[in-house]
Amino acid sequence: MVGAGISTPSGIPDFRSPGSGLYDNLQQYNLPYAEAIFEINYFHHTPEPFFALAKELYPGNYQPNATHYFVRLLQDKGQLLRMYTQNIDGLERMAGISPSKLVEAHGTFSMATCTVCRREYPGEDLRADVMSSAVPKCPACKGVIKPNIVFFGEELPQNFFLYLADFPLADLLIVMGTSLEVEPFASLAGVVRSSVPRLLINRDPVGPFAGRALRHNDVVELGDVVGGVRKLTDALGWTQELEALMAADRGKNHKSETANEE
Repeated sequence: MVGAGISTPSGIPDFRSPGSGLYDNLQQYNLPYAEAIFEINYFHHTPEPFFALAKELYPGNYQPNATHYFVRLLQDKGQLLRMYTQNIDGLERMAGISPSKLVEAHGTFSMATCTVCRREYPGEDLRADVMSSAVPKCPACKGVIKPNIVFFGEELPQNFFLYLADFPLADLLIVMGTSLEVEPFASLAGVVRSSVPRLLINRDPVGPFAGRALRHNDVVELGDVVGGVRKLTDALGWTQELEALMAADRGKNHKSETANEE
């Protein structure tokens, strides 16, 4: 289970940090209140603020960090049952996490849907409009095309409910970089069996890891998330593999950027 805290080392601001979080820096969009930028009724009336934010967050603007690649390593070693993420930045996909192993609980920019005729489009089709600060419109009906991000007032994606099968099967739960404040995602931390160890790598103790809710087999590693992940990777003897994986991906990304420039 991961949240925005795993992406801040990649340069993406989280939502709730006082002063630096996205919610504290939305005044430029003239919103009635910060959360309105993710409210579906407000979007239907005034989509421009969301697309201004989307221009900042759109996949390709940032690169995955060691935390994302650690989960990729778990996948490559056959140890990952599923990755549940609150993030909409697409860095999990960029790090090579298979879509079949990924539950993007709050949606994704990888696909988009016309709000009028419901026609679907690859997220990449919207990039030119988003980057030029234009609201993407459906060629078929001229309705606004909305990335498949879950707004307040919308249902979670169907695959979120994989947790009903996944969590009873898990033999370890790792929670990283999340405030565990947004429901129903936050409650997932309590769904694993009581015999299952839970590891929190996070800036602060949150949810069931704060106060009296700790279980006897919970482990809490507080501080910088990347530092915590590297500590775990060292303990597992996987540091060289992690570095090799990151270096190989950086090389691939550099080649594709060079090809695009040419």
